[in-house]
Amino acid sequence: MKRVIKRLSLAVFGVALAVVLTACGNSSNQSSSTSSDLGLQTPGTLTVGLEGTFKPYSYRKDGKLTGFEVDLARAVAKKMGVKVKFVPTKFDSLIAGLDVNKYDIVINNISQNKQREKKYLFSTPYIYSKSQLAVKKSNKAIKKITDIKGQKVAETTTSNNATDAKRLGATITPTDGFQQSIDLVEQGRVAGTINSGESFYAYLKQQPNANIRLISAGSAIATQKIGAIVTKKHPKLQKQVSKAIRELRQDGTLTKLSKQYFGADVTNK
Repeated sequence: MKRVIKRLSLAVFGVALAVVLTACGNSSNQSSSTSSDLGLQTPGTLTVGLEGTFKPYSYRKDGKLTGFEVDLARAVAKKMGVKVKFVPTKFDSLIAGLDVNKYDIVINNISQNKQREKKYLFSTPYIYSKSQLAVKKSNKAIKKITDIKGQKVAETTTSNNATDAKRLGATITPTDGFQQSIDLVEQGRVAGTINSGESFYAYLKQQPNANIRLISAGSAIATQKIGAIVTKKHPKLQKQVSKAIRELRQDGTLTKLSKQYFGADVTNK
């Protein structure tokens, strides 16, 4: 009788062990299958394109990449259960890099618009960008953003900011970037510069005595949605990244990172 019980026990144990091993194998296969389904260039690694030169979004500190979008990408990859790799690229060719498979995704403060939506997929937004106008502190003539009509405004020519400034009747003075635009405002060579609130918040966090004051764009310029970008060949990747961003919003990570790098929460509507 004892032998029969012993044999039955061993048989039950063997079946249980087989079930456990099968489950583990299925789990492993499912994870591997999920990773391959996303179409990642390197299985198990999310390859991210960004500039790496625009503080505080992505920049180098002591030779290492850091910044809001760098930490965001790491957090997204962790939620997805994959590693992350960064590929710094100049802005002018950043989005085009997706078309030649230079990376899987772009996370680089790029706003969602109809032209880009025709060719690419955007994740759920991780920044809701509200525009501001920076003018010199002594400039009393401009009290609201619509007062830039007929005035010179410093902007990079291909930016949405330049498009908005033109629509509001301003004349564009071309610049190479944010800092040069600010310099022209402080020097009094232009009336102002339009940019995202988060860009100005980050600048004033580093330069609290800067000779500028901010004027809200209000309803004159629509809030811009900033999300991660993938090609239309990767809808599953878009969904997984969006899911990760929603979870990061819910658990407070987005707000924490925003306050750390911008000094304010720019992640909510």
